[in-house]
Amino acid sequence: MDNQIPEIQELIRQISKLPGLGPKSAKRIVLKLINNKDNMIKPLAKSLAVVYKNIVRCNECGNLKIIQKKCSCETNNQNYDKICVVENLADMWVIESSNIFKGYFHILGGTINPNENYEQKNLLIDSLVKRIKKNNLSEVIIATSATVEGQTTAHYIEDVIKNDKIKISKLGQGLPVGGEIEQLDDGTLVSAFKNRVPVSSE
Repeated sequence: MDNQIPEIQELIRQISKLPGLGPKSAKRIVLKLINNKDNMIKPLAKSLAVVYKNIVRCNECGNLKIIQKKCSCETNNQNYDKICVVENLADMWVIESSNIFKGYFHILGGTINPNENYEQKNLLIDSLVKRIKKNNLSEVIIATSATVEGQTTAHYIEDVIKNDKIKISKLGQGLPVGGEIEQLDDGTLVSAFKNRVPVSSE
């Protein structure tokens, strides 16, 4: 494979942007794709086009939904009294798979950098406030990562939703400093949820 071909170089560059992949891994993937054009590239291109055209982010809960169809947050008939706030879809998926939490999820879509505000990153904090009021929730569990950005985001949310009528808690023992939710094993995640601590009102 001639790595000087611009089209191939661009494909390698795009694939190397994916999490956990670098230029070497991207080259191996591209080689595999090119050697299996009919069985891999064609169906992959079709799937990507369908997802690009039909899948969007819900402006209410942050989950993915089919365009022009209602999101599960609108059609869910379950009446939960808790909501778990996470940074991204990967965090929600790992918590769901652990079966430790039964309630609503709210995906922010990122974190707040100490040098910026949530409007700059299109985080769904305003819609979180609306969902809390609409569903008459009793507890908000803030499950952001134990990174500087994750904790900055948690503190901001605490300030926004702080009141006497709702319990605000965050993950406790089991969540290592600097750890990201999607990287935790089930045991650590279960421990973090079971040992969640209430947020001080001071």
